[in-house]
Amino acid sequence: MNHDAKPLLSARDLAVRFNAPGGRVARAVDGVDIDLAPGEILALAGESGCGKTTLARTLLGLERPSEGTVAFGGSPLRYSTRALKAYRRAVQLVLQDPSGALNPRHTVYDAVAEGLRIHGIHDNERERVADALSRAGLRPPEKFFLTYPHELSGGQRQRVVIAGALVLEPQVIIADEPVASLDASVRGEILALLLRLRDELGLAAIVVTHDLGLAWNIADRIAVMYLGRIVEEGPVDRVLTEPRHPYTQALVSVLPNSPLPEPVVLTGEPPDATAVPGGCRFHPRCQVLAGGLAEQAGVDDECRRSDVALGTDHIACHYARTMSTATT
Repeated sequence: MNHDAKPLLSARDLAVRFNAPGGRVARAVDGVDIDLAPGEILALAGESGCGKTTLARTLLGLERPSEGTVAFGGSPLRYSTRALKAYRRAVQLVLQDPSGALNPRHTVYDAVAEGLRIHGIHDNERERVADALSRAGLRPPEKFFLTYPHELSGGQRQRVVIAGALVLEPQVIIADEPVASLDASVRGEILALLLRLRDELGLAAIVVTHDLGLAWNIADRIAVMYLGRIVEEGPVDRVLTEPRHPYTQALVSVLPNSPLPEPVVLTGEPPDATAVPGGCRFHPRCQVLAGGLAEQAGVDDECRRSDVALGTDHIACHYARTMSTATT
């Protein structure tokens, strides 16, 4: 992985809005910049409803942004049928639920070969399918060709889904909660597989997860989302051992062996993308503001009134910026 390389996949000023009942508008993604380097694994983390799945779908071209751009290899993504088909060969999705992703009437061979057939790739189909299954850890691959999904374990089904992505030789995999439906004993195997694919094939990956422990085990970098925005971003070991945004601190505080002294219990209502508060969008639930620390630093009014976006310091927090300035 080369952090200095040009981004393979990136987004600038990305916004995705949906109409909601009652004439309201949900700001599911609300001004996101993101970069994925070649060979990098980026974890996209946050609570349910924070916008991470919508962001992933937009990066895949499955949702069209209301504003902003997605770029692959430096070229803006185009939304014609032909352009999207070519793009989806290079950027593949791995779904959360392998049972839902696999047609129960298709054999493993047909499930993996489906991508090749959609893209009109007819050369060496059998060899390509066997190679993809083998790379996904299903060996010998021929043993699984005529097997049906119901005959496989959950971990084996997830490996078939991964093989279906690998068969097209993508440069990027976007995995949405790739181990959420699996037993704990199998989770480690699938995470180890994703790491091995990165090392062997140079694959880059975005892993969508609410599980910071998973991010710690697999990612190079992490982007923490809250209410449609990335609020903190950086190397995973730094963010999870020295979290600076109060929201990240709350998430990290409940991890086993957390570096923070005690758990942070967030107050207030869970985020609602149709009612984004003014000021810092986290301020109604912020323990730093509620505890008086923001007032001591002289930024409590800013927290309530002034919006704050991710800056060159990779954090979206008035208080954290003030404290980092005070210590430099």
